[in-house]
Amino acid sequence: MKQDDIKNLLEQVRKGEIDTDTAYELLKELPYTDLGHTKVDNHREIRTGYPEVIFCQGKTIEQICQIIQHMNKNETNILATRASKEMYDEVVKIIPQAEFEPLSKIISVKKIQTGKTSTYISIVTAGTSDISVAEEAAITAEFYGNAVKRVFDVGVAGIHRLTDKIDEIRKARVIVVVAGMEGALPSVIGGMVDKPVIAVPTSIGYGANFGGLSALLGMLTSCASGIGVVNIDNGFGAGYLAGMINKL
Repeated sequence: MKQDDIKNLLEQVRKGEIDTDTAYELLKELPYTDLGHTKVDNHREIRTGYPEVIFCQGKTIEQICQIIQHMNKNETNILATRASKEMYDEVVKIIPQAEFEPLSKIISVKKIQTGKTSTYISIVTAGTSDISVAEEAAITAEFYGNAVKRVFDVGVAGIHRLTDKIDEIRKARVIVVVAGMEGALPSVIGGMVDKPVIAVPTSIGYGANFGGLSALLGMLTSCASGIGVVNIDNGFGAGYLAGMINKL
């Protein structure tokens, strides 16, 4: 229920078109709805401009279905991250318009169509192995109405691949750079552009990569200015933040 819905509901009560008991039942769900296992935040979109996002990892298929089914009662778009194909197979039975993108592991339900921004976000990866995290960022940004351009596999091991694409990257309003191993690519790009860079370390790499820790520390200690860093494999967080910057 959005702010306009609240106003309309109160106006209906004033006119006597709806009784106070019914209005109370509707209004008491405004802060959140307690499903037992989950408290769904109904006010998130009013406060932040975007509805609550479902993090599927660690939840059961039954819990995911109940959460999405509840959120689907409202006229809002639904985004669920870190989902499995098995989760989607059950969700689509109750919401046929639900879509699943296997590379990013995102389930989405689009009830309200949003246009794309005139400015765009560049999503850049060091290697092909980083694409799944990059796609989580890209799909998230696109879901919220941002234009996105993808530039994949331009890591420092073959720097000429990056220089071929740097003009396109520079024209973006904000740049998301996804890299594993030693995580050097955001530093390189940060020294070549005048736009904010969101660095995403991935868990891709051999043993001394420590599951993405070496890339994370490398990005945090970057000597290039204008770089912000999200958590390991957090493509969603990067895409969400990039979209907020792009729409400023």
